[in-house]
Amino acid sequence: MHPISPPMPSQQPVSAVPTPTGRFGMFGGSYVPETLVAALEQLRAQYDAVRHDPSFWGELEGLMRTFVGRPTPLYFASRLTAAARDRAGSGRGANIWLKREDLAHTGAHKINNTLGQALLTLRMGKKRIIAETGAGQHGVASATAAAHFGLACDVYMGAEDVRRQRLNVVRMKLLGARVVEVEAGSRTLKDATNEAMRDWMGSVEHTHYIIGSVVGPHPFPMIVRDFQSVIGRECRGQCLQAIGRLPDAVVACVGGGSNAAGIFYPFVDDAGVALVGVEAGGRGNAAGQHAAPLSFGTPGILHGSLSYVLQDANGQTADVHSCSAGLDYPGVGPEHSYWKDAGRVGYTAANDAQALESFQLLARTEGIIPALESSHAVHEAVRLATTMPADRHVVVNLSGRGDKDVDEAVRLIGLK
Repeated sequence: MHPISPPMPSQQPVSAVPTPTGRFGMFGGSYVPETLVAALEQLRAQYDAVRHDPSFWGELEGLMRTFVGRPTPLYFASRLTAAARDRAGSGRGANIWLKREDLAHTGAHKINNTLGQALLTLRMGKKRIIAETGAGQHGVASATAAAHFGLACDVYMGAEDVRRQRLNVVRMKLLGARVVEVEAGSRTLKDATNEAMRDWMGSVEHTHYIIGSVVGPHPFPMIVRDFQSVIGRECRGQCLQAIGRLPDAVVACVGGGSNAAGIFYPFVDDAGVALVGVEAGGRGNAAGQHAAPLSFGTPGILHGSLSYVLQDANGQTADVHSCSAGLDYPGVGPEHSYWKDAGRVGYTAANDAQALESFQLLARTEGIIPALESSHAVHEAVRLATTMPADRHVVVNLSGRGDKDVDEAVRLIGLK
């Protein structure tokens, strides 16, 4: 099933969230131990102070331009489009465009957020940052920001993700970060986040936790969305220049949901643009075989906020699986949960086999090796394009490059 729902009629723009208490409809909020309340209030106050400060955004924009290499290109994938048209037949098949976040410094969209939060860290007078990471891209981006600004940096990473993302572990260490390998639980992203939260509870006076996605307690989902929205703002302007109008659909993968929130948010009030989020379908629909909380989860509290969560009847967080370490997470950002219930974004899932097939398809048609996370979105973009007339346009957010995934993908595909 591949739902693409029209936006729900509303008395206010869908973009007019969160509330002052961090609510996206019924979702969001802040469910944290008392030891974190003061740190979150300090962060909220600091962000409120700079949110409309031209000097802050000017400094960040300068970094984005000269250090990150923004704007990233909007690229017409002509041979991928031809492959979709071959599958569609009968003169159908939309044009497929790639928003090339894989070309940003460090190889993914994550740097957009870590630089912004590092600037907040400096303004709060703190000298150390911590981060969680699954695929390693947020860890690398955090280590990069720390090196650039002279901050100490510890990155928590599940032992299973350390195994399958070895290249990014080496990159983090080269950048001066300490990688803390987490052996608890499933040894993946959820467990790394748990350990990072525990660290922060004991170190809030001198440490800022750079959460890597649009998850966690208020104000993190809003802050990360705002920093990542540079993707969608650029994409709007690039589409108007390249095709003379907005695209018909925008597709992005969804784990915690930061790359998707970043490209979706500037389009959410445009009723004519379909927005499609693609979760990790894993090995199938059974519990423990996927990481698709928007498709199969129920509202629950995870890591400090209320959102859709994969959990059992007793509210215990369920095991998850994905070939992609960055999507291997049982929850999702509260704004995605809000967009789902509002009917503004359609969410679907691509399974491991489909993601691995798209990983190879993009490499062989365009000479671009995508991250396995992004490969889920590529699958849905191609599928969606085959259902549309040839004069339509689909943009897929290519959230990261696939260097980190080559060894694991080769093992799973069986290439020799």
